[in-house]
Amino acid sequence: MTIALTGATGFVGQAVLDEAQRRGVTLRALTRRAQPACEGVQWVTGTLSDDTGLAQLVDGAEAVIHVAGLTNSPDPADFHEANVVGTQKLLEACRTARAKRFVFVSSLSAREPQLSQYGHSKAEAEAIVQSSGLDWTIVRPPGVYGPRDIDYFEMFRSARLGLVPLPPRGASSIIHVDDLARLLLDLVDAPPALVRRKTFEPDDGRESGWSHRELAQAIGTAVGRRVFAPHLPRSVLSAAARADRLLRGDKARLTADRVGYMTHPNWVARSAMKVPETVWAPRIRGEEGLAATARWYRAQGWL
Repeated sequence: MTIALTGATGFVGQAVLDEAQRRGVTLRALTRRAQPACEGVQWVTGTLSDDTGLAQLVDGAEAVIHVAGLTNSPDPADFHEANVVGTQKLLEACRTARAKRFVFVSSLSAREPQLSQYGHSKAEAEAIVQSSGLDWTIVRPPGVYGPRDIDYFEMFRSARLGLVPLPPRGASSIIHVDDLARLLLDLVDAPPALVRRKTFEPDDGRESGWSHRELAQAIGTAVGRRVFAPHLPRSVLSAAARADRLLRGDKARLTADRVGYMTHPNWVARSAMKVPETVWAPRIRGEEGLAATARWYRAQGWL
């Protein structure tokens, strides 16, 4: 089977490459720039706006895993171009090449599209996928963490200093990137009746997710520190986002758009939308995964 992959050089995509290598599965992967040779990977140069590159990517592919997408930007308009238009172009290439199986990585933020431009773009992309006529499956990951991640790393670094500022009270689910990578590959040829034309919200198996304070304390344990984790009002987070933009410009990690969905109280994966256990189940529980991630950060000199 030929599996085409977008987003292969990103955080989640690299984990999919790693998992595919462990399984001996060959992937055809889209990349913006030349990549070093990698066993089991056929690199295709192109972007989601490049019709020629997309045609080469999906030519003869039996399945496509669409991971690529924009998660953070100081300009909200960028989300539509990357997440909506890019998905539309990929779907058009799939239809032309008659590649029927399509696994789309969306986001829990698509549940509340009014909260952020990111969530709105993911919800719009989901609608396009659902009307594509392909054999689609949509995956809405919660917070994804693990080696190479730079978003949750901010919390690990803060915890190392003993202070983890939090959004207003709420709860969220998390998933280790390796578990997500396994899921995406497992979905490719899972029994059609169980996964085709369905939307799933996977997590680490923790019922009711993690309160923000519980997660901060668990990260503190992972780095060997007791942490002070105050809940900050939205007004303070908005001010912090403006400050981050002034300090880091386009590389700011906290943006106004992120504040929009960070302050929503419920980003817990819904049990009614869990993946059938005969298809996939999480292997890495939160405490274990957070500790391993902290060790990776230390080994890389990040902490």
